[in-house]
Amino acid sequence: MRAFVVNELDGALNCGLVDAAAVATDPSDVLIQVEYSGVNYKDALVAAAPSRVRRVTTLVGGVDAAGVVAESSDPDLAVGTRVAVHGHDLGVGRDGGFAEYLYAPSNLINVLPETISTRDAMVIGTAGFTAMASVLALEDHGLEDGDVLVTGATGGVGSMAITLLALRGHDPVASTGSVQESAWLRERGAVRVIGRDEISDRLDRVLASERWAGAVDCIGGETLHQVLRSLRYGSSVAASGLVAGTELTTSIYPFITRAVSLLGVDAVQASRATRERVWSALGEMAPRLDVAPLIDREVTLEELADAIDVVRRGATRGRILVRPTTD
Repeated sequence: MRAFVVNELDGALNCGLVDAAAVATDPSDVLIQVEYSGVNYKDALVAAAPSRVRRVTTLVGGVDAAGVVAESSDPDLAVGTRVAVHGHDLGVGRDGGFAEYLYAPSNLINVLPETISTRDAMVIGTAGFTAMASVLALEDHGLEDGDVLVTGATGGVGSMAITLLALRGHDPVASTGSVQESAWLRERGAVRVIGRDEISDRLDRVLASERWAGAVDCIGGETLHQVLRSLRYGSSVAASGLVAGTELTTSIYPFITRAVSLLGVDAVQASRATRERVWSALGEMAPRLDVAPLIDREVTLEELADAIDVVRRGATRGRILVRPTTD
């Protein structure tokens, strides 16, 4: 089969298309014929040397994929079932979705709702799953009326979060460094578009003005600090990004004087119950969810290296889809 392999040898990185066999790591693994995958920022981190996320020196990349079950001993995953697979060590410690076939354990496999095609599942992808989980986390915490900030708004998680928030009756405000994409972000549902430096004010004080009813942060670092200091009393931020760094320097004041909450959102180790809830919510929204504008481009395995570089530079507008087959 055709596969995009990441290989690091003595600090030198080699990424490219090869002929490779799909390999099961356990007899119970399910074989999936991949119809689509997507390029995530995590894939760019895997395809780097040194990599702080890749756990092995050689593997097929791709942290998510969608397709149909080709071989299975699991009665809940019959041959022909349409599925999405993501999370845990897929594309990080074991072969991932940048291939025509992949083996995966059943706990990473999600049966797709009837309303979601395999192509749409990868427009949603890990990014959309994270966005939906973020919105649900905010709502669970009691998201009230008012502006909901979304940072990194042109990226995969951010753009999907704006769309989902708008469809669920909230008022998303898009924060981005790509102000030229303002019209596109408004089309996705943003009520307003602001620059990165407009998240908070009163920089000479511990706390900024109370501006946001909630927030989805896809950036981390200093951006998350500015979000925390400008949240309204009792509100929360669902955080899943680390593009700006893994360190958070802030104060205790937002937490004890405004009772704000920092909600971590994880798509990697998510439980089966969480996965089912998120995909079910996405399935319910699918008839109203126009994913076509969220597609940045569609690429082949031959074009994948360039696409990964585009994602690494943060130069996307939505999702890059990967189709491993040429027919």
